[in-house]
Amino acid sequence: MHYICNTQMNKKERQKLILNEVHLHNRVLLNDLARKLHVSSDTIRRDIIELDKDGKLIRVHGGAQAVGFQLYNYNAREIFFHEEKMKIAAKAIALVAAGSVSLISGGTTNLEFARSLPEDLQATFFTPSLPVAMQLLTKPLIEVIFIGGRLSHSSQIALGGNALISLADIKFDNCFIGTSYLDDDRGITEFDWDVVQLKKAMIAASDNIISLTLSQKLGSTQRYKVCNANDIDILVTELEPTHPILSPYQNQGIEII
Repeated sequence: MHYICNTQMNKKERQKLILNEVHLHNRVLLNDLARKLHVSSDTIRRDIIELDKDGKLIRVHGGAQAVGFQLYNYNAREIFFHEEKMKIAAKAIALVAAGSVSLISGGTTNLEFARSLPEDLQATFFTPSLPVAMQLLTKPLIEVIFIGGRLSHSSQIALGGNALISLADIKFDNCFIGTSYLDDDRGITEFDWDVVQLKKAMIAASDNIISLTLSQKLGSTQRYKVCNANDIDILVTELEPTHPILSPYQNQGIEII
């Protein structure tokens, strides 16, 4: 999403748009924000510093991330678009069969999904995400297997060769893939090359690829490609499946829930 250039945009309006991008994608790059808002990187850097001091986001190297994304102890008040994510999670629960073995990556939508899983569900989940693993551990009948590796400070997921090797010899029923950017033409994309490699390995190891995605993320792209849109088997959003915005994805053969 590119915002219309407005030379009269004041700081308050600009910071509101910055927060919207951070809340939507969990983590954003300074240069991307500058390009979208048609201002200098120095202007965005000053805004991020101010918003960080106010406790509205967390300043990280090269950009910013949402406050709720930093916490592995679940806190609904820190999860933005929480109502929409609850709707997505409620739909996705039906996709987990008893006794199934699934992969689940990170992100606050997947975190909400993990929180919403029934207490009596017997299933196995592998995850490289520390926050998601912590949430899954609250479910007494779910077996949780953490995919180890070098933990990322920003995303709190395990990356690198050890994580990729762990995925090579297992075939999973489902992969609930974290989706920050999804476009019907470019597919799922990311800005972190290590995260891209992890998600590619997760997709290759799974029978069904399931994207739990806020509708506001549809049509957004980043520089590195994870997979084509038609590699996704099931797309779950907070919208009704017949909503017009979902038609391009349905036309690619994706099941819409």
